[in-house]
Amino acid sequence: MDIGELLAFKPEQTPKRPHEDDDEDFDLESSHGKRGGGDEKIKRMRRIAEAKESAHYLKQSGGASAASGGGTATTSFEFDPELTEEERLNILKYVENEEADGDVLDEQSLKKLILVFEKRNLKNQEMRIKFADSPEKFMDSELELHTVIQELKGVATVPDLYPLLVELHGLHSLLELLAHQNTDIAVAVVDLLQEVTDVDILGESQEGAESLIEALRKEQICALLVQNLERLNEQVKEESDGVHNTLAIVENLTEIDSEFVKEAAEQGLLAWLLKRLRGKSPFDPNKLYCSEILSILIQTENDNRLLLGSLDGVDVLLQQLAVYKRHDPGSNEEQEYMQNLFNCLCSALMARENRDRFLSGEGLQLMNLMLREKKMSRNGSLKVLDHAMAGQDGRDNCNKFVEILGLRTIFPLFMKTPKRNKQRLISADEHEEHVTSVIASMLRNCKGTHRQRMLAKFTENDHEKVDRLLELHLKYLAKVEAIDKEIDQQAKDPSIDEDEEAENNYIKRLTGGLFTLQRIDYILLEVSATGDTVKQRVLQILNLRGASMKTIRSIMREYAGNLGDGDTDWREQEQTHILSLVDRF
Repeated sequence: MDIGELLAFKPEQTPKRPHEDDDEDFDLESSHGKRGGGDEKIKRMRRIAEAKESAHYLKQSGGASAASGGGTATTSFEFDPELTEEERLNILKYVENEEADGDVLDEQSLKKLILVFEKRNLKNQEMRIKFADSPEKFMDSELELHTVIQELKGVATVPDLYPLLVELHGLHSLLELLAHQNTDIAVAVVDLLQEVTDVDILGESQEGAESLIEALRKEQICALLVQNLERLNEQVKEESDGVHNTLAIVENLTEIDSEFVKEAAEQGLLAWLLKRLRGKSPFDPNKLYCSEILSILIQTENDNRLLLGSLDGVDVLLQQLAVYKRHDPGSNEEQEYMQNLFNCLCSALMARENRDRFLSGEGLQLMNLMLREKKMSRNGSLKVLDHAMAGQDGRDNCNKFVEILGLRTIFPLFMKTPKRNKQRLISADEHEEHVTSVIASMLRNCKGTHRQRMLAKFTENDHEKVDRLLELHLKYLAKVEAIDKEIDQQAKDPSIDEDEEAENNYIKRLTGGLFTLQRIDYILLEVSATGDTVKQRVLQILNLRGASMKTIRSIMREYAGNLGDGDTDWREQEQTHILSLVDRF
């Protein structure tokens, strides 16, 4: 087998983005001689790397099969039956020689490359002005410009050269091309930016990363990207890839510098994402990526949540989720998309103003229907209800949920945790956490007849719901006691002080079951304070199980002392209420 045949060997790879393949947009080698050499070199080095990886893989699999007594004739040849051991060794030998000859971009070659880029950019502008009505006359200059943009991708392998790229105004000129009349040029620039902003690449050079990020911020990169997104047609493969790469740039930037989260939203990306989700196009990978980026933008930034609300984002999310009321997602990717939308809605509901929009947009009715339908969406809707009703801002939603007969939906879920199956995407512990949180929020926020209807549920059917409460109390108490034992046995870390250690241990206990236990015990205190029969039932079961009321009091006192950093008046009011319930218990 000669060298050409060896290089032709190429294992299949899963594409990283939609429509991606190994074909280049332009075949420039024949038209421009050495100008297309950059692409060819990249192709050649890629094939070499893949050949080397394949050869190593085959060698390892062959060794493994030999060790197990099967020889190399079975395992290694399952990958490529035509490759012999000698041919694999020849590939490795050839690769080692080729790698030694590979050119690495240095300062001088980057300067030359940027000079060529600027000349071709200027030439293309001149030709477009001169022959505005004759595209065939400026097409060659456009192909040359596209080629040099592809060659500039080499700078992504040397992040130490980023300051030079910025200093020579190469980055500025590239960003200007995002508005080029030919979307192929703009998409090529997006592809280049996606590579130079790769988080792993930026991590290799702090100076390079800082220089690039500062320059991109000054140029308002997010606004430029959004302007380009507005004109891309996703029915065209290359432009659809351009949309995907644009979202990848935003993800890279927000990961490397959290300030980009707010900047991207303010510079139009949030509005574009909502517009893209609102569209009636069928589910595709770009729609999934849009939901991921939206989740990033509103997860931690309250200003972005408010902006989403002002752009009717809550309605957009509800409309998109309504599809899954009676139908499950058609694939794992679409299932992930649905979960992202639920997460976005939960994040949005952390802003009080959005809870009002959720209420007026009949979000409660939709979530209630989802709970009844028993589809995959049930798990997400339970989580959304938890967020919509929590705290003092959830009062209106709590009362409305009782009005729309939500108690008929939530209490069966409280009495029996659904079994694990395809429709269950959350664990039993998560399910019980959300259900008890919803009930606890309603007991705290509902007044008058709505509260009476809630309390009546705990006395019907011979106090079966009180029995269930105590069953859950004992379950989660055992979990917390196991965590406490584990904390007592762990070695003390001398690098952290006592306060930090106490905070870390409390968080560990919360995630280990204490959070749910606090909700359960709060419900116990609330319902016990309203009727002697309920309290007698609680005492009876605690005595039967050898449990103590002191434990419940201790848990609730600890809860009252750790209510968080919210509104001071609300916190003091809540602490007083909880401690008064403890005293009456």
